[in-house]
Amino acid sequence: QVRLVESGGDSVQAGGSLSLSCRASERIEGYCMAWFRQAPGTGRELVSIIYTGRPSPKYYADFVKGRFSISHDNAEKSVYLRLSNLTPEDTGTYYCAADARGRCLRMLGSTVVVSPRPADFEYWGQGTQVAVSS
Repeated sequence: QVRLVESGGDSVQAGGSLSLSCRASERIEGYCMAWFRQAPGTGRELVSIIYTGRPSPKYYADFVKGRFSISHDNAEKSVYLRLSNLTPEDTGTYYCAADARGRCLRMLGSTVVVSPRPADFEYWGQGTQVAVSS
């Protein structure tokens, strides 16, 4: 059982930035690690995925490309999400999730890529709140 603990959520003004962290209870090398978010009254949506092996491909939802950046530190058993140029539409609870079997990886020709498969994420954190005011 992998336990995930998120931190870094806060209230910021539009245009601001935040750095979210997710620390796992065990080693995460070779995992698919993801950030999801859920706005009030809506369903949970995928934000970004990173594979924590080598290579370390990433995936971003269309609505965050160029504004958010995902990274990981296996030594710290942690995954991070840097949020920039935030808008009120980014308000919500941000969840960290893990797929311990690394099922997000795909081959695209000779390139290793991440394919979004939200149903494969079996471990979840409790979430951290992000509130963006206009």
